[in-house]
Amino acid sequence: MNITASQVNELRQMTGAGMMDCKKALVETDGDIQAAIDILRKKGMAKAAKRADRNASEGCVLSKATEDHKYAAIIMVNCETDFVANNADFVKFTKDVLDMAVANRVKDIEALKAMTLDGQTVEALVANQSAVTGEKTELGAFKVLEGAYVANYNHPGNRLATIVEMNKEFNGIEEVSHEVCMHVAAMNPLSVSEASIPQEVKDRELAVAVDKTKDELIGKEVEKALRKAGINPNHVDSDDHINSNITKGYITEEQGAQAREIKATVPGTVQLNEGMIQNIAKGRLNKFFKESCLLNQASLVDDGKTVEQFIQAADKEATVCNFFRIKLGE
Repeated sequence: MNITASQVNELRQMTGAGMMDCKKALVETDGDIQAAIDILRKKGMAKAAKRADRNASEGCVLSKATEDHKYAAIIMVNCETDFVANNADFVKFTKDVLDMAVANRVKDIEALKAMTLDGQTVEALVANQSAVTGEKTELGAFKVLEGAYVANYNHPGNRLATIVEMNKEFNGIEEVSHEVCMHVAAMNPLSVSEASIPQEVKDRELAVAVDKTKDELIGKEVEKALRKAGINPNHVDSDDHINSNITKGYITEEQGAQAREIKATVPGTVQLNEGMIQNIAKGRLNKFFKESCLLNQASLVDDGKTVEQFIQAADKEATVCNFFRIKLGE
């Protein structure tokens, strides 16, 4: 399959891996992005579960809650350049649409598009912005939360906003919910808790952890065999390095050949303890939950506590039901 430069760049943006590593992973998976991500992660070249969905790079993101804190919304209006995005009229337009949406407690993006403002539908007004700015303008996102208590946070610069739904009201909820909103903005959790992560994601994370653990254990045995043969593993970590280091005189031709043989034969002789592998993999999965689930993450304002513990210090029955985070470029 022919892998295009745009595919390689997309994978690189999603994982942070090198261009050649991305291309090799895409070739190996016949262009399957998710499978390529998994391969790069197994090799330690990509971060876990980095979101694949990406939006236009410029625009305005704002959030707002009703005075009774029973409804909150985030809107993103996209344009092509930061020059337009930072224009006061463009920001005002975004704010006006959001104000109308919150005042009418609009339920979703389709309902918002159909709402009328100044005699025109929002969908038409957004399209008309192109004539005003000279740039393509789109309603990139609109998310809503309704519940016992909802809060919002707008990060300075109009590029990032969050909304959070709490399960109940309690004394001090305004401060607590605001801190949670800012935490979501800073730490970008994938879900509220382990329970809200789809099973297929859990299964994939565990599979990646198992494969990575096996590769590491085999790698240690290969490294041990190389050192026993008097070969520095760092000199033979790839065929390119072997050839380069032979040319530089760091290793001999014979050592290069011996290293290749060790790397080819030792993995097949390693006896892996499946129980140990599962335990290590489950530990990695728990780390994934701790890093990715909002309630499991370490609180940014209360050292030594998780976000859940921070919330429940104010009310033992309080928790987060849902949240949304929208950032330009993600």
